[in-house]
Formats: sequence, structure tokens, C-alpha cells
Amino acid sequence: MQDINSYLSQHRQGLLDELFALLRIPSVSADPTFVSDVESAATFIKDEMQKIGLDNVSVEETPGYPIVYGEKILDLSLPTVLVYGHYDVQPPDPVELWESDPFEPVIKTTAIHPDGAIFARGASDDKGQMFMHLKAVEYLLQQQKLPVNVKFMIEGEEEVGSPSLAWYVARHHDKLKNDVIVISDTGMVANDVPAITTGLRGLSYVEVAITGPNRDLHSGLYGGAVANPINILTKMIAGLTDEQNRITIPRFYDKVKELSAQERESIAKTPFDLDQYKKELDIDSVYGEAGYTTLERQSIRPSLDVNGIWGGYTGEGAKTIIPSKAYAKISMRLVPDQDPDEIPGLFEKHFKQLAPEGVKVKVSALHGGYPYVTPTDCPGYKAAAKAMKQAFGKDPLPIYSGGSIPIVPLFEKELGSKSILMGFGLNSDAIHSPNEHYGVFNYFKGIETITYFYDYYKELFL
Repeated sequence: MQDINSYLSQHRQGLLDELFALLRIPSVSADPTFVSDVESAATFIKDEMQKIGLDNVSVEETPGYPIVYGEKILDLSLPTVLVYGHYDVQPPDPVELWESDPFEPVIKTTAIHPDGAIFARGASDDKGQMFMHLKAVEYLLQQQKLPVNVKFMIEGEEEVGSPSLAWYVARHHDKLKNDVIVISDTGMVANDVPAITTGLRGLSYVEVAITGPNRDLHSGLYGGAVANPINILTKMIAGLTDEQNRITIPRFYDKVKELSAQERESIAKTPFDLDQYKKELDIDSVYGEAGYTTLERQSIRPSLDVNGIWGGYTGEGAKTIIPSKAYAKISMRLVPDQDPDEIPGLFEKHFKQLAPEGVKVKVSALHGGYPYVTPTDCPGYKAAAKAMKQAFGKDPLPIYSGGSIPIVPLFEKELGSKSILMGFGLNSDAIHSPNEHYGVFNYFKGIETITYFYDYYKELFL
């Protein structure tokens, strides 16, 4: 039998080529233009599952994009691991800021990745990380070393809020029954500082529309006499936070769970270079809620951000108008124990109160998700920690992530199992941004670590 490192060395180019083939599929779930490409990505994953030897592989229909399912059940007395991932990706826009074609993967060296990084949309989020799991199980099956039962559930709507996943999970409890769920859609502190994410922020995402006059008006004839929706919208947005950068929505903080001094001290031990952080982002100073560090602001504290704003004339040259409408998309990251079903109502009530007479306000809740915390004393976490220590030579740090994975609390509610967030990306991977990339080191180290996880999980579970 061949050990994992010699296997990875022997099959290195093939493992890269297979991932590149998946990355070339522009499976953008947010844009209807790419419907056939998203479906092609689902077919690719199905074919891959069949190729590596999984059973009962199927592309399962949902109200939206399909979910790809496959399994290998060795013995019902063994523990079962459910692997979740997604094959859809964010839009590549703005395409002009990419240094290479977002759907033609290339390997480039960087300061952080001297061994090379794969530049492509979805390289890190989540095709590269999801594909590691398939490749790890492929190795274990080839070597006849798979020690547990495995199930795969790979969806195509994560980047648009997973609207069909709850529908699917509720209808397939028996099929998806498991002892632990493993997800690689998170990251580490650095390539020499492994980490396991133990906390995720929740999300509440809304779109607002401000309507003034019933048509665009000449800004010379009407300027100064009629409310300008863009002017009003910017003032209203400014009113959503105070001089301490705290969110002004009444009752917004009522359910926020405050961390203890000991927990905050633990966060402070996470390696973090503020100067390097600013340098990487090309900013002179950090910004956020008074009284909290940068690490705390981006992980354990709620936030509110305008994700997009538009209205009026934005073409070439001048068009002097007062626009009829103005819009913005706003996301609020939530922390335990905030409720994403309650927050949009609180936001709408407050936002409408910020509006002056002369405009109409509409708030539409788009999607959201609950915060989540994984206990560090469960078998799944302990197995992941042992696997990372074996692969990296040091214990991983438990970290809080500022990101949101709304399906994680959904899984616990519907399936009754914990999720282990064992990701291998870095904050510098530029996910959701131009020039997204994923380290070649991270890709192969992830495959290696995942193979160790299965052995340790069986040992700790039984």
C-alpha cells in the first residue's frame, strides 16, 4: 500500500488537472446567464463521484439547482461522516480587475505562496476545498483504507443563500443520517498556523429602495426643491451607525452574547500582524466599533455594511437629473444569540424612521442565517485537531470566523449532528474578489489532512 504523501507526489499533476477542469466551468449561481454551466458543474461532480467509486450517486432535483449525492457505506456499525460542499461560485465581476481569465486557472507564485497558488474563481471558495474531500476518499478507496462510512452532499446554491437546501434536507433525513458533518469552506491563520473554525457569524441581508418623484427630474429646474433619493439614501445609511461605529438600530444588540475576558484573551493569542494586515489591504488605518480589536471586530462582533449602491445616471459625460429612485444592498453579520428572522424587521422599522417626508421607503429581506458555535470537546473536533497536528506538526488553533455559512445551524436543527469546519484557505485568498486564488500547498495539505481525519474519527467515536 502507498502512503498518502508518496501518492500525492506521484499523482500531483493529475490532481491539479482534474481540479482545473472543474474550475473552468463558470458555475455562477447568481446569474441566470450561467444556468447551463451550473448544471454542467453538477454533472462534473456526479461523474467524479462515480469515477472514484462512490455508490448511489445521483444528481437530485430541487426547486433550484440540483444537489449531487454519493455514498460509500462499508458497515452500518461504523460511524458515518457526511461531507458538505458547494460547486457554485460567485460572479467574477469586476472582470477587468482580474490579472488572468477567472475561468482559466493558472498557477502563479506569490509572497504568501512561494510554491504557487491557483488563480481562478472558485479556487478557494469552494471548488478547491470541496474537491480535496473527493480526492482524499479516492485515495482511501484505492488503497482499501477507508475506515468509516462516507456520504457526500454537494449543492449549487450556496453563493445565493442555499434557498433549496432546507427543502432538500427536510425531505431526506434518513438518506443524510450521519454522526458528524465535515465542511471545508473556511480557513487557517497561515500556512504554518493551522486552525479549526469553531464560530461563525450569522447573516441578515436586505435590499432597500428609496423613491422620490414619479420620474427623473431636471436638476436645474427642480434642484433644491424636491428630495433627491440618492442624497436621502446616503444620509439614511450614514444614520445606521454612530460616532463609535455602533449600529443604531434599536434592540439590535439586545441578544448579543458578550464573550468573557478569558475568551477575549484567547482570541488575542491568535497570531495577527496589524501592520501586515494594513499593508495587504493597502490601507493606512483600520476602522470599526470602538473598544474592540480588529480580530474581535471581524469575528465576535456584529457589523453592518453597504454591499452595493446605485441610482441615477452613471454613464459617460453629464446628465443633470434628480433620479426618481435609489437603491442599496446591505448586509448585517450577526453573532450569538442574534436572530436573523428578527433583525430585518428591526432594520426596516428603524430605516423608515430615518427617512424624511417626500420619499417612500421599501425594505426587502433577501436571505439570512444563524450564527453557529462548534464545541471543542466533541469527537469530530478532536479528530480534526489530531489530523491537523499530524499533517502540520503543531496543534491547530480554535478560531472564530467573521463569515457566515447559514446551512451549518440548519444541519444541526434538521439532522441533529455537529459540523466540523476544517478549512484550509487563507484570508488573503481573495474569495468573492478579483484574483481569487488557493495555494497549491493548501490543496495538497488538505487532501493529506482529510485522510488522517477519518482514522482519528473512527478511533475517537468507537
